[in-house]
Amino acid sequence: MALLQIAEPGESAAPHEHRLAIGIDLGTTNSLVATLRSGMSVVLSDDRGRPLLPSVVHYAAASVTDGATGSAIEVGYAAQAKQSLDPKNTVLSVKRFMGRGRRDIAHIETLPYDFVDGEGMVRIKTAAGIKSPVEISADILKTLRQRAEAALGGDLTGAVITVPAYFDDAQRQATKDAAKLAGLNVLRLLNEPTAAAIAYGLDNGSEGIYAVFDLGGGTFDISILRLSKGVFEVMATGGDSALGGDDFDHRVFCWIIEQAGLKPLSLHDARLLQMRAREAKEYLSQHGEAPITVKLGSNEYVDLVLTTDVFAEITRTLVQKTLTPTKKALRDAGLSVAEVKGVVMVGGSTRMPQIQHAVGEFFKQEPLNNLDPDKVVALGAAIQANLLAGNRAAGDDWLLLDVIPLSLGLETMGGLVEKVIPRNATLPIARAQEFTTFKDGQTGMVVHVVQGERELVSDCRSLARFELRGIPPMVAGAARIRVSFQVDADGLLSVSAREQTTGHEARIEVKPSYGLNDDEIAAMLKESFSHAGDDAFRRALREAQVEAQRLIEATQSALRDDADLLSLLERAHIDAAVTRLQTVMIGDDRRAIDGAMLALSAATNEFAARRMNRSVQRALSGRNVDSIVESIVP
Repeated sequence: MALLQIAEPGESAAPHEHRLAIGIDLGTTNSLVATLRSGMSVVLSDDRGRPLLPSVVHYAAASVTDGATGSAIEVGYAAQAKQSLDPKNTVLSVKRFMGRGRRDIAHIETLPYDFVDGEGMVRIKTAAGIKSPVEISADILKTLRQRAEAALGGDLTGAVITVPAYFDDAQRQATKDAAKLAGLNVLRLLNEPTAAAIAYGLDNGSEGIYAVFDLGGGTFDISILRLSKGVFEVMATGGDSALGGDDFDHRVFCWIIEQAGLKPLSLHDARLLQMRAREAKEYLSQHGEAPITVKLGSNEYVDLVLTTDVFAEITRTLVQKTLTPTKKALRDAGLSVAEVKGVVMVGGSTRMPQIQHAVGEFFKQEPLNNLDPDKVVALGAAIQANLLAGNRAAGDDWLLLDVIPLSLGLETMGGLVEKVIPRNATLPIARAQEFTTFKDGQTGMVVHVVQGERELVSDCRSLARFELRGIPPMVAGAARIRVSFQVDADGLLSVSAREQTTGHEARIEVKPSYGLNDDEIAAMLKESFSHAGDDAFRRALREAQVEAQRLIEATQSALRDDADLLSLLERAHIDAAVTRLQTVMIGDDRRAIDGAMLALSAATNEFAARRMNRSVQRALSGRNVDSIVESIVP
């Protein structure tokens, strides 16, 4: 007789079987893949012992040699060597394009690519065809997957892929789509600062409140976490998904052009200078000055020296841009600088001396650098992947609590926002709220999902709309529509609406064509505070206007049905009260609206009593006392 193998949820069915899982840091400048070996998280290197894979892809037209078609794609170091030779077909920093439209990309006019016109996410015309950021990222991920399979000698159970904490829904979904295209089973999308905290928390046995300062090649994140007895709780998060080492490179690039007095550059020369700018930036992390010597295709020579002082001066505003979200994250967490036990530095860009100095000065302590900032995110992702794959071992008793960066809600009557899930709520999360109809006989409802911190829909970002049909025709306010929000551990949102009486339901997976730009994200949070008083007034005014409209419609409906109950004088009195309310409700005097509603209610009190008496008489007409008693007493 066959026996069933029993296992606890999340554990391997065969205790001796170790499932192969990896953590991937899909970076703007470099990407890495890591796994757990003998209980230790390690980064997997290529066949030449290099742990980093440059996030660069080169596309060339396919060639045919001896009847065989050659590869049209190069990834990593081979592609990096082509960036000045073939800039139009060599894509760098594709992470900055994920889930983005053309208007969202900084310095787009300086980029050498042929962008294809169209709505939604940007696309690039290459020698190998039109490529989306999802496809380009998939080529990077595919290379990392192949590296892992070769090193581990088997098929992978799945991967945890890290994303910036401030990636919105479109950017996260684009990352997940790229992984799927690369043949990876995504166990989870994990916020990069959280992954770093996992690596530090488990490797160092740390407890207390920590700030994770993550400045990569193209993104910046700040997270405030509480580490306590195996629980990783993200208290607040912030950042800028278009701020990173690339921006520091661009400042050096502009400085070179200005100092050398260069004329408009060819694509080849521009890319060559961008490479030298990056090299100079990296050299300054260990030296006091960096020589910049290059011969351009126009036979012009550049011979400059960039000092650390000059570099710090031309990038001062960029450093400040990292401290603004940091201050806000501390405010959101309700903490002072003194309560932060340590500051974890993540991302290669944190090696810059001015960043180290600014962070140390702000937090009044030396930042933690005992783990390689390039590798720490991948190491943490590998630890999480190992657990999610079911390789839980004794002592692996810890819980990860991540958060959502911006509030989610619905549009209600009057263009108001009803927040269903507040920002910094712990993920995964599911919340539901009941709504009702506004008009008598309403059989449908448009559900408008929005994201942001303001009180009015016009000040927030629209994410999605869908319709719920089949609501039974009832009087206004009688229907019960339950709207449920669900945000999974990857930060992806789904919304459903269900009419409770009939069970009619509609749902949507929220996948906007491209996401919030950085100014919009920053403005949403900044404006939510600076306009808090004004928003409260406008919300109260809109609520009063909606209630006034509801009262007017109810009164007019009653007059249509039972006007014969009123004398001409009484009808005139009610009509005057309705007209008065209609006049004041279009203004911005809430007290006047409240007063006009009270006056209309007073004018209709006797009318309402007569209508109630008529309804009772109609209900009892033709019935004797016994039948009435029988209907009440079972």
